[in-house]
Amino acid sequence: MTRVREWGLQDRPLNTVHFESPSHTTTLLGGLNTLRAKGLLLDVTLVADGQAFQAHRVVLASCSDYFRAMFTDAMRESRQSEICLNGVTAAGIRLLLDYAYTSRLALNLANIQDVLSAASHVQVVAVVEACSNYLQAQLDLENCIDIATIAETYSLSQLRRRVYRFMSGHLRDFSRSPDFHRLAPQQLEYLLGCDFPVDCPEAEVLQIVVRWLLANSHTVSAGQRLTCAQRLLRRVHFAEIMPWDLEAMQQQTLLGHSYQDQHLFHFVLSETCRQSRLRSALPDSSNIVPVSKASPLVNSRGMELAVVKVGGFGIGGITNEITYFLPSVGKWRHLTSIPHVEQCNFGTAVLDNDLYVVGGCFNQSLQENIHPFGFRYSPRYNKWTTMAPMQRERCRFSLNVVSGRLYAIGGASEMDEGEPENEDEVSACECYSPETDSWESVRPLPGYRTQHAGATWGHCLFVSGGLDRDLVLGSMCCYNAGTDTWDYRAPMLTPRADHVMLVMGDRLYVCGGWFEDADTGNRVLVDTIDVYDVTADCWQVVTRIPTPRYHAGIVGVDTKIYFIGGFHSDAMFDRATAVIECYDLETETWTTGEKYPQDIWEHTCVTLYIPRCRDDMEVMAAVQGRT
Repeated sequence: MTRVREWGLQDRPLNTVHFESPSHTTTLLGGLNTLRAKGLLLDVTLVADGQAFQAHRVVLASCSDYFRAMFTDAMRESRQSEICLNGVTAAGIRLLLDYAYTSRLALNLANIQDVLSAASHVQVVAVVEACSNYLQAQLDLENCIDIATIAETYSLSQLRRRVYRFMSGHLRDFSRSPDFHRLAPQQLEYLLGCDFPVDCPEAEVLQIVVRWLLANSHTVSAGQRLTCAQRLLRRVHFAEIMPWDLEAMQQQTLLGHSYQDQHLFHFVLSETCRQSRLRSALPDSSNIVPVSKASPLVNSRGMELAVVKVGGFGIGGITNEITYFLPSVGKWRHLTSIPHVEQCNFGTAVLDNDLYVVGGCFNQSLQENIHPFGFRYSPRYNKWTTMAPMQRERCRFSLNVVSGRLYAIGGASEMDEGEPENEDEVSACECYSPETDSWESVRPLPGYRTQHAGATWGHCLFVSGGLDRDLVLGSMCCYNAGTDTWDYRAPMLTPRADHVMLVMGDRLYVCGGWFEDADTGNRVLVDTIDVYDVTADCWQVVTRIPTPRYHAGIVGVDTKIYFIGGFHSDAMFDRATAVIECYDLETETWTTGEKYPQDIWEHTCVTLYIPRCRDDMEVMAAVQGRT
């Protein structure tokens, strides 16, 4: 009967069903843990700190590379029923076995070293990683030295990097803590050699080194002290220390200190002078950026000047994405995004190496909405903060820095309806104080003006071109922040709207933009870079642009002017481009660089010092543009 039934089933089509139980993993672990608790089928005993722990070889081998190799290779231990684990605590093995049988582990500051020691010894990678992540989350000024030592003891490179980055970012406070002097000489040398940003000037870094040397002068011999001092001072960026700071240090006295301390201090001074002379003699100053009192950086350690692209349009539409290009990396990377709904025509400026994005407009229900809100981005902390809104909403305006303040000039506003009755009102201007987080009105811009350019020269702000309603302007005004007055200067050689004005060396350069053909009314690209001599109040043509384009991102770096993206035809947006061209003012030559990863337009470009050690160094993928 059974044979007949089986034979009959063979004639029917096979209906295969794949069954998978989502609870099987839990059931398996639970069953193994129950067997362990009842002492069933246990085939190996681990001994740590004189305590014995029974387990199943298959469980240990499944989660530990150490035990897998031991039990599967022809090792003596593979045949032993008892294995001694020297250098591992009983508490650590107990917790590790609980993890192996339950997949759960409760970490705290009391047991973390026991667990990490055991997991490292028997090579349970997941637990080692969990311990590393836990220690990163607990990191503070009081425990950073201990965590650094743990990271170095167990070769946790990622944790070690994070700890020293934390120390560098809090170097001022860290150096004033009682624990700072517990740093071993090699740890301090490594800290000084790390390419991480620090929160104090390099002159203070030198003082921190001297304080550490004096505090530890009695723990080593005289010869070792001097050798240690030499090694540490080689890690100081003397090219970044101003001469007057070195002179002030040389005038310090050590009254009340021992002869050994005074001898060490004077050795440090002489070695400082020697290192300073050596560093200044290097042709490239060891790639260190000199930081003067006027610099936007507190310290150049770990920072590199980058070209930054802010917002704009791409083949996917409007974007708030901000990207950057580091010369040392040679690739465009994602930096951050403006914390606002997708917008355009905002003002951008850089003050004290913070990026400000203010105002702009966005579409809502097919209607353009202009807003007054602003945001500030710190590249060192990778953090956005809000700022007080402008007194009026603005878009298509200029935002520039003059004497430590932001000046919002002209632009379009919701208040601009019809012909203005009061020119001063529709061309209202205001300035922002970072210290008080407030805006105040300044003298209005003469006449109505949008889509213009601005650039700062000393305490003066120059504003060029733009639109007066439908008229493209060629005039240029100058605002004196000291006297709160405007006056007109020599007009540009060609009227321009949607252009950029750059301060390069001791002159102003206008780049890009368009004007309207008087006969056809069509937009015409301005294909020249023109230069303005402030003292002579005159203009002249510098060069012609190989690839003229609308709404390119234009930025100056040292003696070079970069044109990034844009589109070639005002009538055909499908001719957008990712081309990057560069004009060198010194050699008077044009070069074409590697393209931006995608076609972009109506973006702005600035320069910012960006940390080289960012965690999210995501390289932008190339996107095929329009044909």
